[in-house]
Amino acid sequence: MKKKSTNKTKIVLWFFVLAVLGILTIALIIQYEGERPVVEIDLPVRSIGLSTSMSGTVSDRKSGIKSIWIAISQAGADHVLVDKTFHSNVLSRGDRTYESPVEFVIEPQRLGLIDGPVLLRIRVSDCSFRNWFSGNITYIEKELLIDTKPPEIDVLSKNHNLVRGGAGLAIYRVSEAGGPTGVHVGDDFYPGYTGYFKDPDIFLSFFALNHKQGPGTNMYIEATDSAGNSARAGFVYYIGHKNYKDDKIPISDSFLNAKMPEFSVKGFAENEDNLAKFLKINGDIRRENGETIMNPATRTEKQVLWKDAFLRLPGSATRANFADHRSYMYKGKKVDDQYHLGFDLASIKQAPVPAANSGKIALIDTIGIYGKTIVIDHGFGLFSTYSHLSRVGVNEGENVGKGDVIGNTGITGLTGGDHLHYGMFIDHTFVDPLQWWDQSWIDNNITSKLSDIKSGQ
Repeated sequence: MKKKSTNKTKIVLWFFVLAVLGILTIALIIQYEGERPVVEIDLPVRSIGLSTSMSGTVSDRKSGIKSIWIAISQAGADHVLVDKTFHSNVLSRGDRTYESPVEFVIEPQRLGLIDGPVLLRIRVSDCSFRNWFSGNITYIEKELLIDTKPPEIDVLSKNHNLVRGGAGLAIYRVSEAGGPTGVHVGDDFYPGYTGYFKDPDIFLSFFALNHKQGPGTNMYIEATDSAGNSARAGFVYYIGHKNYKDDKIPISDSFLNAKMPEFSVKGFAENEDNLAKFLKINGDIRRENGETIMNPATRTEKQVLWKDAFLRLPGSATRANFADHRSYMYKGKKVDDQYHLGFDLASIKQAPVPAANSGKIALIDTIGIYGKTIVIDHGFGLFSTYSHLSRVGVNEGENVGKGDVIGNTGITGLTGGDHLHYGMFIDHTFVDPLQWWDQSWIDNNITSKLSDIKSGQ
């Protein structure tokens, strides 16, 4: 009996040993996995400036991360930016790190690096038993260029005369671009574009003063290169005084009863009265609608599509001017005030509306207070708008010529009578159409500048 008991014990021990060996074999096989760590770090395309930040993640979903080493090398010397080793318990997967954020900053002057080529080196290993327990290794090399010198800006256009609500054109050459460049007007920025001139380093920027900016507004040109170095240059400009009208607009119950049903706006209470709806529409919704109209500016055509003075609605009378300060009166009391950023032009009912100048149809939509609206892109951030239309006769993306009929006037949107609301904007700012209807102003402020620079190439 004793012998049989001993044999059973041996068999149990053997089974235990085999089970342990099996588990260890499986663990070793798993730990011997051959998948390399994944490195996802946003690396510069080409250049590094005075201070360049980089970030991303490193991950290894199977055996976990063992180490991360990042250095930048110049003239054979490594300058270590990240050197991190992770705790790894072979017997416990719960103690391993499977993903880690990575952040580092390259500051050439602090590291003793000089302008010129460098090599960014990234080495990440995991906890696999591969490569004699060194793990799977992901190694990345990226050739970069240290460039700490800001670009040079040469202003080519000479005079820039503006008024409140008016437009301007600046032309300038940048020694090294690659990043954002354009004109700052107060807190506003108007991008510069290349492509009009043969020299790819020459930029033009249509810019504007909004209807509230006037004398004392600070303006300058800024250029940034691919390494993030930026430079600023002042230019000669003169801002003249211009006053706009104050106007009172009566709001009647009959108008509210007629127009409010057209608007369905989130946030209206179920039993909210028409005046409260009007105030919300005339304020918040007006601003949102203006932004919708100017959305096409981000994809403007990189060419001048227009020529000579812009047309106004033929045979029309002016019912409201650009930048009129409107006080809205209800039962003799002022309930709101807004600025009218366009011209209201009235002719016969459903009058044919011509394109003010040649361009590309950038937007067709029914936009809140503006009703049926067409936006035409004239190139390099210059647009014209046509609102309250009863009919649209063109398609988005279509090219139109100056004078081509694009629709008919109407009463769609927040209006009490048939007319055309005509507007113009540069990038994100509505401007006074009066200037663009004036051939003399265009000759002196736009065409002559373009011609002078072109003839000098």
